[in-house]
Amino acid sequence: MRGKPSRRLSLRVCLALAAAALLLPDPAAAADASWPDLRAELYGQRFLAVSDDVISISAPYRTDNDARTSISVRLAAPDGHMIRGFHLILDENPMPVSAQLVFAQPLTDFEFAATMRVNGPTPVHAVAELENGQLFMAEGFVKTSGTGACAAPPGTDPEEALATLGQMELLIRPRTDTASLVRNLREGQVSDMALDVQISHPSHSGMQMDQISLLYIPMRYVETLDIDLNGAPFVTMTGSISLSENPEVTVSVPSGTRRVRAKLTDTDGTESEVERDLTDY
Repeated sequence: MRGKPSRRLSLRVCLALAAAALLLPDPAAAADASWPDLRAELYGQRFLAVSDDVISISAPYRTDNDARTSISVRLAAPDGHMIRGFHLILDENPMPVSAQLVFAQPLTDFEFAATMRVNGPTPVHAVAELENGQLFMAEGFVKTSGTGACAAPPGTDPEEALATLGQMELLIRPRTDTASLVRNLREGQVSDMALDVQISHPSHSGMQMDQISLLYIPMRYVETLDIDLNGAPFVTMTGSISLSENPEVTVSVPSGTRRVRAKLTDTDGTESEVERDLTDY
């Protein structure tokens, strides 16, 4: 009969395991290695200021659904300035620049949210540009349950998805989280309505395999989403394969908005649009 391991041996084993754990790479640190190259490619040597008062990201530290994770960005221009647009970057996704928004006219404040695929643990960056060219940056980190969300099989049958592709629904609602926006927003300048654009689109990444034919499904995603308010252009979003299947995009809009029009164009050239009169809101 074998005896029990000695306390000294158990202690040595514990110390060895602890030392090995210290040698394992930190996932956050390893993933962060992509950011310097992305930053140089996108912004060169330009300075990126950091201020929670100007730009902030809201994202779960650990997502409960890699294929559909809501990430939001909140913006408030410094006194005397306005914002032209911003990038949302998921550093470790196959297409890191996951959404780019450009405003038709610079804005003082804005809120954006979208459901995204997060391919694996990744830093998240948002970079906004002011009208004078100054850049402001915010960063966060999202942990996932695994890796490969961009290659995961579609959640719906591809043929069924094509039948409703491009359909959109516009929902307008009060913004209930105004107090949680970027700190110190100037009184009277906060848009107090939110527009939800619910899009029917499979958002094929080009990395997914048809479970019957075992062939890769061709890439096809929302390339642009143009939103007009009261007959005038408001904002254009350029998408990517990071958008989730059937994505939902939310933007803040001024309380004086009376008519909304959204036009979608995907990478196959399919166009669809929907318009809604808000006079009864």
